[in-house]
Parts: sequence; structure tokens; C-alpha cells
Amino acid sequence: MEWWRDAVIYQVYVRSFCDSDADGVGDLDGVRSRLGYLELLGVDAVWLTPFYPSPMADHGYDVADPRDVDPTFGDLAAFDALVDEAHRHGIRVTIDLVPNHTSSEHEWFRAAFDSAPDSPERARYHFRPGRGPDGAEPPNNWQSVFGGPAWTRLSGADGSGGEWYLHLFAAEQPDLNWTNPEVWADLEKTLRFWCDRGVDGFRIDVAHGMAKPEGLPDDDGAQARLLGDTTDDPRFDDDGVHDVHRMIRAVLDHYPGRMAIGEVWVYDDERFARYVRPDELHLGFNFRLLQTPFDATAVRTAIEHSIVAVESVGARPTWTLSNHDVSRPVTRFGGGAVGLARARAMALVTLALPGVVYLYNGEELGLPDVDLPGWALQDPVWERSGHTERGRDGYRVPVPWEGGPPGYGFSEGKPWLPMPDGWSELTAAAQLEDADSTLSMFRRALELRHSHAGFATNHSGLEWYGAPPGCLAFRRPGSTLVCALNASESPVPLPPGDVLLTSGPLAPDGLLPPNTAAWLA
Repeated sequence: MEWWRDAVIYQVYVRSFCDSDADGVGDLDGVRSRLGYLELLGVDAVWLTPFYPSPMADHGYDVADPRDVDPTFGDLAAFDALVDEAHRHGIRVTIDLVPNHTSSEHEWFRAAFDSAPDSPERARYHFRPGRGPDGAEPPNNWQSVFGGPAWTRLSGADGSGGEWYLHLFAAEQPDLNWTNPEVWADLEKTLRFWCDRGVDGFRIDVAHGMAKPEGLPDDDGAQARLLGDTTDDPRFDDDGVHDVHRMIRAVLDHYPGRMAIGEVWVYDDERFARYVRPDELHLGFNFRLLQTPFDATAVRTAIEHSIVAVESVGARPTWTLSNHDVSRPVTRFGGGAVGLARARAMALVTLALPGVVYLYNGEELGLPDVDLPGWALQDPVWERSGHTERGRDGYRVPVPWEGGPPGYGFSEGKPWLPMPDGWSELTAAAQLEDADSTLSMFRRALELRHSHAGFATNHSGLEWYGAPPGCLAFRRPGSTLVCALNASESPVPLPPGDVLLTSGPLAPDGLLPPNTAAWLA
């Protein structure tokens, strides 16, 4: 059976996990130094965010060389040592791939920059003449995900305006042209390079990107989508992207035990299913649950949609509540004690579901978002929005390991993002000593997930129990394990069974309090 079918995979945002050389930025040796902690937590694998050579315009998602390691994070020897030691700890290693775009410092783009229109060098990207008088307007009306136009103009050789190039993200992240065979060959080379170094899988960044519609037509539905419409977005989910994923799958099929999961921001269940057909990606992130408020009806609907979306093609559902691009659950669910209680409850709901679960570093500690001062913000969203959107840095503050500020054991230097005062009780060391801590709850949940017979079922579906208003309860078919969630404002009776684990203390009369979940058998 594939190792990932029911795995718990832990996202390591490398620059925020652990710093081994006191420069304030996490690195591969820092990750290696914490493998004992990850083994104690009970995860099956890690996902490493990009560690490749990069100017860091988007903190590594602007890749200058996809087959090397940036000196900020170490070198290939450090990577090999991390993979070897992780395997000795029983932890598999998966890594991020960024096939939609490169860095503007990639050797291909530098060559394109210095080449003439219609040259082979420019054919690897999307270069177009502008519209309007003297080509002064972008080739179409597409907007960057980070704000502003998705096009940047180069200067001509004589200093006049030249061609424009497409970048769906920052200007330093030019989009690759996936009609070009050189682009295909380079990704295959990258996949084989890392598989040969022992990696166990890949997370495909912007997996619904890459392919672009012929002619790059205007986006007529942009305004409607801002108002909540579901109008198709021509920038993403073009049918041609599935040929890319078939190529990825064909390469990985030559390496037994490897997997690929896509970052798929597609909300139509039928279109989502196409990404995880038997000849495409093994898994796909379905973000419905991550975007769902703390409401029992909404949670149930998100779960049902996520299961239906993959059942038709025989794939496993993939669940996550958190990652480096979204507000942390504690803050998202209300902040403070209420937000923490709800985040703990939703963690138990997620870990009870069939399929694969991804955790984001610090989620197991109950970390909230951090309200950083403007001078500290580094996310390109901050600059591209004209300082109107604060970006994602508040979700990326380094992990507190032990002790106190400024570094909490993350670094002996100055952390790349400031860590707040008052986190001493949230450190991993403090929580390991507290049986009621969030970390202790996660450890117990992962232990049960691996050892309890109630999880030993291959079914992807669920059986729902009747539950009071504002609550839900379910079990897997053929399983004795029941998960109950109280998202109402009053205590409610528990379903029948022996209590295995709760996200918070039960009421004195044995009722399940608000903002609490329980596992029973």
C-alpha cells in the first residue's frame, strides 16, 4: 500500500524552522537538528519549502536554479545528510517544486532579457508586444496575484519601450511557456535529479497554473470574481495543464514509492478531480476545509465536497487547516482562548478524517498570527499593494523552541522576522512538559491515528451521526472510532462510546462543551 494514503505530513517553512548558523534564517542543518522532535510528534513525512538558489524576492518561490541549494540554507551535502538522517528516523522527505515560473535571475531569463523578440531564448517565456500607441499598454488585462498588472515591459535596445513579459506573481517571477519542449525537458531533469538523491515526493506549486489559453485572451470575469462570482479565470486551470501532470506522473512511476501532490486552487469538484486521475498527480490539496468558518454545517459541507471530489477517480482526500500562505487557525477562528479552543477542536476533526493530513510548522504549538510592524514586512504583497495589504509574513514568524525572546531557541542571532514577547509558554520545550498542552494533544492524536484499530480502514467515505444543532459527528465505514464536534454555544451529550481524546476538558457532567471535539470508541 502506498505510504502516503493516510500519512500525516508536516510542512517545514525552512527559513522559519530552525537556524543552525546564527544568521537569523532557518536552514537545512537546522531542520536536521530537529528531526528527533518530529519523530516524537509522530509525523510520517516532511514537506520542505523551496531551498534553491534564489534572490528571495518571494522567499524562495522565485527559483534561479532548481537543482541546487541556496547558500542561505546550506548546500547539496547538507541536503543529502538531511534526507539520510530523516530516513533513519522513519520520516520521508518531500520537497517543493515551482514549475509555473522561474526567478528573473534564472540563466534562461537573463538570456531572454538580452535577446531579440522572437528569439529561442524568449520563447521559453511569454513575451508579447504591447497594445495601444507604441505598444505602451500591457498585452492583456490580466492582474498579478500579488497585485498590479501581470505584465512588465522591457526597454528596447535603443532605450525605447520593448516587449512585455508575463508574471502571474511578482515581476521577479516570469511565467514559463509550457508549449516549449525545453521547459518540459528541464522539469523532467529536475524531477530525476531529486529522485536520484532520495526524495520521497514533491509538492507542485501552483499546480493549476503552467498552461495558458491560446492567444492569452482578456480576463472578462475579473470584476465578477471580486464580487464572489465563480466565473472562469483564464489565468488558471487551463486544460493543457493536465498534460504536464501526466508527464510528472510518468517520471515518478519509474521511481517506486514516490508521490506528487498539487497545490490546486480549483473549487469545482469535477474539475478538481481531473488533477488526481490515475495517470496524473497522486494527491491534490483541496482547500475547502481550510477556507471554512467554525460552523458545523459549513464544516460538514466542506468535508463532503472534498471526499466527493476525489472518490470518482479513486484518489485519497487531502486535508489541511494551515500553510504559509493563510492566516493560522488560532487567529482565523477568533483569536485568544476561543480561537485556540476552536483550532484544537478542528485539528481533531481533521485528523479523524480518512486520507492524508498536512500540518504546518507551529500549528501543533497553537501559534497565532503575529501583528508585525511595517518596517519588518518582507512579503512582496506589501510593496505591490502600495502598503495596503500586509501580506503573509504574520503567518511565517519562526518557530519558538525553548527559552525566551528574542530568538526562543530558533536562532542565536536576530530572527529574520521579529518574534513577539510572551511566547515562552508556547515553546515546544514548555509544551512537552504540559500534558494538557496543544502539543501534547497533537502527539496523542497522531499516536492514536497510527495505532488505534479505528483508523485501520481503507474507506474514503464517512457515516454521519445525528447531532444536536450546531454540532456534527461521524465515523469511517467499518470503524469503531467516532469524532464529535460541538460548534454550538451550549454543552451537548457525547455520542455513545469510551472517550479516547478530547480537544479540551469535558464539562463536569460529562457533556461536550462548546468549541470542543472528542474521539470515542
